[in-house]
Amino acid sequence: MQAADINSKIALIKNNDEEINRFVEEYKPFIASCTEKLTGHYVRYGEDDELSIAMMGFVEAIKAFDGTRGNFLSFSQNVIKRRLIDYYRKEKRHSNIISLNTYVGEDNEEYDQSSGESLDKYAGDRLNEYRRLELEQLGNELSGYEITFFDLVSVSPKQDRTQKICSEIAGFILSRPDLIKVIKEKKYLPVADIINALKVPRKIVERSRKYIIAVVIIASGDYQYIRDYVNIGGRGENK
Repeated sequence: MQAADINSKIALIKNNDEEINRFVEEYKPFIASCTEKLTGHYVRYGEDDELSIAMMGFVEAIKAFDGTRGNFLSFSQNVIKRRLIDYYRKEKRHSNIISLNTYVGEDNEEYDQSSGESLDKYAGDRLNEYRRLELEQLGNELSGYEITFFDLVSVSPKQDRTQKICSEIAGFILSRPDLIKVIKEKKYLPVADIINALKVPRKIVERSRKYIIAVVIIASGDYQYIRDYVNIGGRGENK
């Protein structure tokens, strides 16, 4: 089924629970594939908690989807990813809550980890994997702007004043959906709009162009864990 056909079908069934259930059954292989890609291991329905979380995320995506969100399958994959991240974070916070599928072996002998260290490691490994996947996704998106991670290392603000100006610029852009649209559709930074609105030095805006674009892409995109991990508004080194 083509993406446009799927989008049309979602619009028809999103308020019909019976049709939603049929659609979920049809796309169980897709849901499992998304889950395996994100968790890095094989999963089975009825055995792995992650699949239950992923199915709930898929249903949530059906009910939340609208035509402005592009491809439904891509949208649903992002929702599934967010729900799994939330799940692992919750598991890590409440280390006394364990999954029987994780801690009970085939011989039904309970695997005792009173310290919760195994759960912490398991959740931590999964979150690290999600962060790696998000970084990979970010790298692909930034390549459309001819920006690499090496570029970001070299152009990231080093002075407090420059960092403050860049943060102000990013905040301004993020408050303006029209400017975000310009950046994402035309692949350039609207320098004139920024200078006219904020009265900041052109030299700083132009030198920090790649950094500012990257901050806007991360803050406005589906990069939940990178946003938590990277201190976008952090201070630079004094120089």
